[in-house]
Amino acid sequence: MKREGEGDMARQKRSMTRLIFGSLIRLFLTAGLLIGAFAALSACARKDVTHLSERRPSLVLEEFFAGDTIALGIFEDRFGNLRRQFRVNLQGTITGNQLVLDETFLYEDGEKASRVWVIDNLGRSEDGSFRYQGRADDVEGQAEGRISGNGLNWQYDVSLEMAGNKMDVHFDDWIYRQSEDIAINRAYVSKFGIEIGSVTIVFLRGKAAAAVGPLDVEQWIAR
Repeated sequence: MKREGEGDMARQKRSMTRLIFGSLIRLFLTAGLLIGAFAALSACARKDVTHLSERRPSLVLEEFFAGDTIALGIFEDRFGNLRRQFRVNLQGTITGNQLVLDETFLYEDGEKASRVWVIDNLGRSEDGSFRYQGRADDVEGQAEGRISGNGLNWQYDVSLEMAGNKMDVHFDDWIYRQSEDIAINRAYVSKFGIEIGSVTIVFLRGKAAAAVGPLDVEQWIAR
């Protein structure tokens, strides 16, 4: 009886050992998959703005947004579904190294909004990019931006209204100058580091703006 009992205990120990070993293997495999996923995400991360240094035409923020500019934009959720459309009239005023950009929005559901950016040119960085800093009433803290070549990377935190609720989100804006009078903005919107949507905007100024605008920001009229 004693030997039989000892045999049962040995089998139980071996069974427990296999169970613990199996759990550890599953834990290591799960950790490996997570590490691989994060590594893949890091590999797909957007590059530093300086990789645009050779792109032309060069973007000078104060030059492009001085005077009147118009914009047409859309907001898509993370699945690529169109959620909102909007239009914007912008007016830029330059004083020294400072750009004041007055924006008036109209959304297709009739909502109106405005934002006034006060943006300072902080000069050239060691890497050759030009640094900018901005503030607006609905922006938390300071917005930080850098220009290199034809692109601007502009990052800030803002309280955004979505489905009738206020949500604090992070904007990672990339503006690319396409020609003398046209620039395209792709903004990636995230919450707690998770992308929840994106904004696409086309900016038009000069002859391009004259051919389309001025935009009606009092009433949405589909054409």
